[in-house]
Amino acid sequence: MASNLISELTTHFNVRHLYPSTAWLQSFTATVRPNTPLPALKQTALFRLLATDITTSLSQPANTVFPRDILNGNSQSRFVAGPLVCQVLDIEDIGDSKWAQVESIEAKERGETKKGREVIRVVPGDENATVPPISESAGPFKLLLQDSKGLKVYALDLNGVRGLNVTMSMGTKLLLRDCDVRRGVIMLEPGHVQILGGKIEALDKVWRERRKERLVAAANAGREGDAGH
Repeated sequence: MASNLISELTTHFNVRHLYPSTAWLQSFTATVRPNTPLPALKQTALFRLLATDITTSLSQPANTVFPRDILNGNSQSRFVAGPLVCQVLDIEDIGDSKWAQVESIEAKERGETKKGREVIRVVPGDENATVPPISESAGPFKLLLQDSKGLKVYALDLNGVRGLNVTMSMGTKLLLRDCDVRRGVIMLEPGHVQILGGKIEALDKVWRERRKERLVAAANAGREGDAGH
């Protein structure tokens, strides 16, 4: 029974270009309740796999990880077909100033809420009174990606890939195809990025707790640098 289930799950994952390790599959199947319907098991297994650190849970074939020489800065441009499976370790909004991003975080801390792509704060006691709306940045974004072998590569989203923004969860899994890599940086393009989902809870928690602190430090460093010129 266990071997049949592992075989079913392996096929379920492989068609999604995910290759969980034998150890992970055995660990998951050991927790399965008897008589659980197979479709529910597959859904649960995928959810749990996407919530893992892929450096410990996946054993990917060579064509689904970053090429070993991808960080070669001497290569002006190269094409990588993939599919490449990776997870997001960091994302930075490089289209908005650091202070503007700090102000946006503080606005949310004050209880301002979103309406569409705008943030609106309702003044207590007067539901019709609002502060000027704060627009959400559309990027561009700089991401730090990691494959199952642990190799970390920077990527740029200059053209607005849907779903990539500073509100996304750290540890989100991506599937990349037909990528242009310029001087060791992956250029992300709409239609070539599939967001598989997922989240690494501990990583996401720390990233969010420290994001404002990092932005303030970077903004102050930039101010000091300007003052020195």
